[in-house]
Amino acid sequence: MNETHSDNHTDNHGATHTDNHGATHSSTRKESVTVLGLGRMGSALAGAFLDAGHPTTVFNRSPGKADPLVARGARRAATVAEAVAASGLVVVCVLDYDAVRGLLEPVAAELRGRTLVNLTSGSPEQARAEAEWAAGHGIGYLDGGIMTTPPGIGDSANMILYAGGPELQAAHRPALSALGDPVDLGPDAGLASLYDAGLLGLMWSVFGGWLHATALVGADGVPAKEFTAVSVRWLRTVSWFLTMYADQIDAGEYPGDDATIDIQVAGIGHLLHAGEERGIDGRLPRLHLELMKEAVAAGHGGDSYARIVEAFRGKRSA
Repeated sequence: MNETHSDNHTDNHGATHTDNHGATHSSTRKESVTVLGLGRMGSALAGAFLDAGHPTTVFNRSPGKADPLVARGARRAATVAEAVAASGLVVVCVLDYDAVRGLLEPVAAELRGRTLVNLTSGSPEQARAEAEWAAGHGIGYLDGGIMTTPPGIGDSANMILYAGGPELQAAHRPALSALGDPVDLGPDAGLASLYDAGLLGLMWSVFGGWLHATALVGADGVPAKEFTAVSVRWLRTVSWFLTMYADQIDAGEYPGDDATIDIQVAGIGHLLHAGEERGIDGRLPRLHLELMKEAVAAGHGGDSYARIVEAFRGKRSA
């Protein structure tokens, strides 16, 4: 939980609040933000805060990386301590969690009572350890997962996942919204990293399937752009299946009301045949076929495709 700041911190939040004397008042000034780490992503984050009108302090070990942001109105801090002291909201985005701790351990006392938003990529276990470290020093902590590349920062169509403190996300939502659409995953600080890993896996699987399909139809002269227009429409239907299958997975029941695994084994056979005739690498569909055949051999051929989740869980139930 974030502690009460002195007036010069709370006034930066740009919202109605109560000062240390119990008086409620309102400020129209946008919240001040500090960004630590000015690689491509960190620079994009700082730029989005500036574009949204937030007073922004920046720090990078190589000071020259701050020059373009300073030219746009950012304040350059000479030290991490100076950067932290400038804002109640501190955002860090560096190479890894070791780099995060290296930056912040020496200024833990200065961070006390402030909110730290860690947008560095890492594992759920690292995020939970960092949240524990922050709590031990009286630091409000949010761990985040950025679901876009630097050019997408600042676009509300793109998600930024946050976990570790719903009350902190609510308090800082106006500032965090400058980066993208803030999605609250709840109090477990590890969930942003976990979702990030899972969603990237989903992305690579979709990319792989689309590339395989594009190579397949391209063998008969179909342009990728033409095929992709139809593919995007098909993915809307696929999303409907995902929603239905999610309910089945949560219930642990896989009725084959839409299409059974048996039927889909036959269907993937057509895909493999078409690929072989055109010299298309079939490793990806053969993996799906292998998983399907295992389910059929275990007596689940009449179930829906959602049953395959058990194979990924390592459960080959009879």
